[in-house]
Amino acid sequence: MEIHVRELAAKGTRTTFKSSLNTDWLKQVRKDVLNASPMDVNMTAWGEEGIAHVEGELKVDVELSCSRCLEPTTEHVVLPFHERFKLEAEIDGSEPEETIPVEEDKLELEPMLEEMLMLALPFVPLCDEDCKGLCHTCGSNLNEQNCGCSNERIDPRLAALKDLFKDSQE
Repeated sequence: MEIHVRELAAKGTRTTFKSSLNTDWLKQVRKDVLNASPMDVNMTAWGEEGIAHVEGELKVDVELSCSRCLEPTTEHVVLPFHERFKLEAEIDGSEPEETIPVEEDKLELEPMLEEMLMLALPFVPLCDEDCKGLCHTCGSNLNEQNCGCSNERIDPRLAALKDLFKDSQE
């Protein structure tokens, strides 16, 4: 999926793109991604005052592992975007701050869309805000059952002192 910045900025005509992009790369980049639907992209590109505009929305369903209990959880990502591009050689300083300078006329949009998707995914996915996670001792899912393990934590530097008064209490 590519646009020609110079041509788009000069003509000012509107072009509509609809595409479904492969998301197999997502499993390789993030180990907590179990499955992902293709990324559906609907966007419009046009030129205005020497600047190429790309506006649209991307949608994808991603199945992730909960970071606390490792159970699968689904995220439905809908991400609107509006980017402005101008050739670096033609920038004169009067452009809006949000304008992205590009070196070549031909601009591949797929890496930009992939980056936006990566930034939109949760850094720490959770199946529920109140997820209790896994027991640190036996590994059972605390959302399903209470395992009965002792959660008493003793500082290893003071572990020898825990038995000090044991005889006097009996």
